[in-house]
Amino acid sequence: MANKPKGEKDQEVASMAYVKRIVRRNLKRNEHEETHGLNIYPMMDMMTILLVFMVMQFASSTASVVTSSDELKIPYSVSTEQLEETTPVQVGRTSIVVDGQHICDLRDGLVDPSLKRGGGNGFLIIPLDRELGEISTRLKRIAEINPQLPFTGDVQIIADSRTPFRTLSEIIYTLGQNGFKNMRFMVDKPTG
Repeated sequence: MANKPKGEKDQEVASMAYVKRIVRRNLKRNEHEETHGLNIYPMMDMMTILLVFMVMQFASSTASVVTSSDELKIPYSVSTEQLEETTPVQVGRTSIVVDGQHICDLRDGLVDPSLKRGGGNGFLIIPLDRELGEISTRLKRIAEINPQLPFTGDVQIIADSRTPFRTLSEIIYTLGQNGFKNMRFMVDKPTG
């Protein structure tokens, strides 16, 4: 063999077997474990559906919790029709509450004219309109996601028996402006 300059290595002719052996060796050195991640999209769909049902269940269970007090005396009726589960609008002597949220105060059962569009002659109660708009939008979105829960415009009015007709008219008008057309009044059954 001839003398090679210093630093120069012997070069082998690369055979196919030699190349495959080097490739396999490099692949084994750089082998990464495959990780299988959790596909969360089906889980998110499932949670969305469960959330819709839970919201509807909690929203509809408020009717059975209402009790009469000095603030709220529910009128009596002998009707045997059962109330459906709907959005509750509670009208007491001193306030209006929608789905557990305080909306506005009443003075002697009347809405303050500054809270109505058009002042004292107006029928649209502005804070009630805003809250009902949000509820209506939410229920319509739920109906889009789950067609089995359509937005029917049902609402349950739980009013004090001493509520002035004018206040009820304003509330009914505001409900109608937000797509709540099917109104039912909650009543107590007389004892005895």
